[in-house]
Amino acid sequence: MMVEDNNNNSSNNNAGASGLDLSKYDDEQVRLMGEMCIVIDRDDNAIDAASKKTCHLMTNIDQGLLHRAFSVFLFNSKNELLLQQRASEKITFPDHYTNTCCSHPLATALELEEAGQLGVRRAAQRKLEHELGIKPEQVPLDCFKYLTRIHYLAPSDGTWGEHEIDYILFVKADVDLDVNPNEVKSVKYVSMDEMKQIVDTAEQTGTKLTPWFRLIGDNFLYKWWAQIDNLDALEDHQTIHRM
Repeated sequence: MMVEDNNNNSSNNNAGASGLDLSKYDDEQVRLMGEMCIVIDRDDNAIDAASKKTCHLMTNIDQGLLHRAFSVFLFNSKNELLLQQRASEKITFPDHYTNTCCSHPLATALELEEAGQLGVRRAAQRKLEHELGIKPEQVPLDCFKYLTRIHYLAPSDGTWGEHEIDYILFVKADVDLDVNPNEVKSVKYVSMDEMKQIVDTAEQTGTKLTPWFRLIGDNFLYKWWAQIDNLDALEDHQTIHRM
């Protein structure tokens, strides 16, 4: 599968070959749209690379374009989950609450490495520092617990969306935060009961939740959370859950 990528990288805010005008978006977020994601098939085999912009346009998603992603759930020593609210500057799902960190491994040698999910783990470590200021030494690669993968599609608006196979990573660590305001609007630690209340009252309180966070919450989160210190039996590395 060959992906035509008309993104001339980062700083070009003008309408590109796709006719999309990026000038209304935040400059740094537009720059990040030039990062190269890993294009995959339905079985999570890497088959190509395309820009983040290309991967998140609904015109391409509607044609089946699929990329690799990860979702990190970080818990402190009190078993509280760190949530973030995505910054208003984000192009997809701005101001939505979500799990600790959600992003993409890049099409680089280090983040393409599949043995032991090393590429995904490196990407998770990189983005935890980029978004939340968490230093790599506080979240070593081997402290990430890889649980399973989900495959989902979710529009953000008429232009942008997500179509990913998402690696679910749990990590338990007490960390220091230095939040990047261009990525994250707010953060909070929540207990399981507080998390359930946020979800149950989201509609009446106007709290926006990302679609992948809702899917993981509805199908997996609480049973994993309840076994946070004994997750080995819950790992499922073979299945890609089609949501």
